[in-house]
Amino acid sequence: MASFLLRDATILTVDAADTVFAEGWISVEDGRITGAGPASSTPAASNFDEVLQLAGHLLLPGLVNAHTHSAMVLFRGRSEGQSLLTMDGWYNSIREPELSLQASDIGPAVALSCAEMALSGTTTFCDQYFFADEIAAAAGESGLRAVIAYGIVQLGDTARGEEELARAAAFIERQRSADGRIIPWFGPHAPYVDNSEDLLRAEVAMAVKYGVGMHLHMAAGPEDNAETMARYGLTATQALSRAGFFAGRVHAAHCLDLSEEDIAIFAAAPAASVSYNATAGLRSGREGICPAVRLREAGVVVALGTDNVAANNSYDMIAEMRVAGLVASHREGRAQPISSRELVRMATIDGARALGLEHEIGSLEVGKAADIIAIDMSGPGYSETPDVETVLVYSGSGRDVRHVWVAGEPIVRDRTLLRRGYAEIRSDYSITYKDFWSRVEAARKVA
Repeated sequence: MASFLLRDATILTVDAADTVFAEGWISVEDGRITGAGPASSTPAASNFDEVLQLAGHLLLPGLVNAHTHSAMVLFRGRSEGQSLLTMDGWYNSIREPELSLQASDIGPAVALSCAEMALSGTTTFCDQYFFADEIAAAAGESGLRAVIAYGIVQLGDTARGEEELARAAAFIERQRSADGRIIPWFGPHAPYVDNSEDLLRAEVAMAVKYGVGMHLHMAAGPEDNAETMARYGLTATQALSRAGFFAGRVHAAHCLDLSEEDIAIFAAAPAASVSYNATAGLRSGREGICPAVRLREAGVVVALGTDNVAANNSYDMIAEMRVAGLVASHREGRAQPISSRELVRMATIDGARALGLEHEIGSLEVGKAADIIAIDMSGPGYSETPDVETVLVYSGSGRDVRHVWVAGEPIVRDRTLLRRGYAEIRSDYSITYKDFWSRVEAARKVA
C-alpha cells in the first residue's frame, strides 16, 4: 500500500494527553500511522508516494457511531409522532412494516447509510438488526469498519429463539473478515421484553464461547423494568447481572432509566459500556435522559450513537456530539458538565473502547490503523479560536468533512465517495425504497 503524508493541518490526536498540533503532520504507510508531530519536524516530501497539503483543515480520528440499525434508513420519516423507545411505538410504526422486508432490500439500504456515514466522518459503526449477512456484505463493500450484531427477537416464541441463536452462531463463524473491518457480534434486541431469560443465558454462553460482544437495548422504556420488577423485584440490569449477563463484553444502547445500583453493576463489570443516543432519546418524548455524567464519573465507558434514522433522521456524529453536550447540561442543571474535548473523545476513542477496538482505532497514534478524517475549517463558523474542540462540536457539521481514510485507504476524497458513486447508491436505494413500501401497503390492504 502507498505511503502518504498529511501536513500543515490542525491535528487532534485524541491520545492520552489530548495532544494537539496547531500546524502538524501525520505519516501513513501500509495502512498504519508511522508518525505525527508539529510543523518543525515535518518529514521530507520525497519520502512519500503522496503528500497532501491540508492548511485550514482539522484532522482527527474517524468517528465511531456506537449504535445504529443501518438498514432502517428505509423507515426515515415514517415514525413521526411515535416513540420508538416504547414497545407500542416500536411495534406499531416499525415492527409491522418490517414483516414485509426481504433480503434484497438490505444491501441498497445499508449502502446508502454507509455512504451518509462516510461522507459525514464516521469510519466505524456498531449495528444491530435482522439480515446480518446482507448488512455485513454491504458494509464490507463500503470500506467502513462495522461491528455487526445479529439481531435476535424472540417475542415469546421459544422455538424461534433457539433457531435465531443457532443462526447467530453460524453468522459469527463465517463473518470474521480477513481485513478485520467486519466484526460479528450477538444482538439480543432487548432483555426480558423480547428475549426470555433462558435465551439470554444461552446468548451469554455463546458470546463467551466465540469471544465476541453482545449489543442490546437496555433501560430504553418503561417495559424494560416492568417484567423483572414484577417477577424478581429487580430492575432489568440487576436481573441480568444475577443471570451472569455481565460476565462478557456488553454494549448497551440508550440506558435512560438506570438506578445507582444499575450504574454500579456497569462500573463493576469487566467490559460493559453504554451508547448515549441523545437525539433519539429527545425525539422519543421519554422523560428519562441517559445519566452519561454519572456513568462516566463511575468509570463506565460511554460512547455516542445516532440510533436508527427513523428515530434520529441523521447520521451526523458531529451534530450528535453537540446534542449530547446540550442534553447533559440540561439534565445536570449546569453548564457543560461534559466538555467539548470529552465529547470528541466519546465519539472516537471511547467508541473504540466500547467495541474493544481501542488498540486499533480511536486515536491518531503511531502503530494504529490510519482511520483519519479531514474537516475543512475555512467556511462559516470556524473562525480563529483557542479551543478547536468547542468550535468543532458547537459550530461544526459533518457536511464539512472533506477527506476520509480507513486503514489508510481513501474512502472519501474532496467530498466524493471513491469506491462507488453516491448517485448510483442513491438511485439503487430509491428503487428499493419504492418497492418495499409498495409491498407494505399491499400487505396492509390484505390484512
